[in-house]
Amino acid sequence: MKQKPLSHSVEKICFASTENLIQLFGEHDKHLKLLEKIEPVKLSARGNTLSISGESIVVSLIKNLLTQLYGIVEKGYPLYAADIDYAHRILSEDSATNLEKIFLDTVFISSKKRVITPKSIAQKHYIDSIRHHDMVFGIGPAGTGKTYLAMAMAVSALLEKKVHRISLARPAVEAGEKLGFLPGDLAEKVNPYLRPLYDALFDMLDFDRASALIHKGIIEVAPLAFMRGRTLNDSFVILDEAQNTTSEQMKMFLTRLGYGSKAVITGDVTQIDLPPDKVSGLVEAETILRKTHGIRFVNFSEIDVVRHPLVQDVIRAYNHLDRGKTKDRLRPSS
Repeated sequence: MKQKPLSHSVEKICFASTENLIQLFGEHDKHLKLLEKIEPVKLSARGNTLSISGESIVVSLIKNLLTQLYGIVEKGYPLYAADIDYAHRILSEDSATNLEKIFLDTVFISSKKRVITPKSIAQKHYIDSIRHHDMVFGIGPAGTGKTYLAMAMAVSALLEKKVHRISLARPAVEAGEKLGFLPGDLAEKVNPYLRPLYDALFDMLDFDRASALIHKGIIEVAPLAFMRGRTLNDSFVILDEAQNTTSEQMKMFLTRLGYGSKAVITGDVTQIDLPPDKVSGLVEAETILRKTHGIRFVNFSEIDVVRHPLVQDVIRAYNHLDRGKTKDRLRPSS
């Protein structure tokens, strides 16, 4: 059967001025070249006019993308190459999305003057959920910004005096209960498992300020076991790698929440390191708490990965492999 030829079109965008076009197009038009790699289009700029040629549906997408990004740049947003990729993913998922509501939603400005904003629809939903609810679960693959955005929200809340303390916890599951083979005292033994939380913290606050807050106990980074028996009032509490909590540990953590506090629980249910006979506290919590009023669950996918583009491909490949294994298990034996 003869295939119907694809419709081809040429669209032009005439921008109000050339003032912000270097930001939009990138140095030596690198942003336009990136779009030409992502989609089969031809982009040609002359003065303040841009010509887009290609398949009609793709031309419409790119025109929408560049028109919206130009409006964002006009409002002072510093556009990077990665933002081109994020914007393309967002509009490919839903062309009616208003990019301004995502890219201009400033969560925090780090000590390095880097503006932290959501980069996907799910990240925007996650940020809004944290703002409006006291307990939020962020579930999805690595690299989707679950912990980093939660940390940004926590630091922002502390500096704005909305909370008096930040508590960051992780289960030290890989070491189990047998930490004796590691050198040093207990704190030194579990420290490697808490390192990612420190890294995110020091990325937002300069080292001296963060260290001073840790020394005063205003910011606490601790193994999950250290939370037992406590009540956390006026605190922003983050539980990272929650897929590696047991049912008992998850219940213990969730019942620590006191007045004036928020809790964010993050994890990836595809990377559970618990023994086979142990139920993941995160999997169980999603099952029994999803319909509980006041608790929000936000699910991320490979579309929301904000690391190197190859990370998306890696996650898709492993998801495909896992689906294949599931089909093999379900296939009846002959």
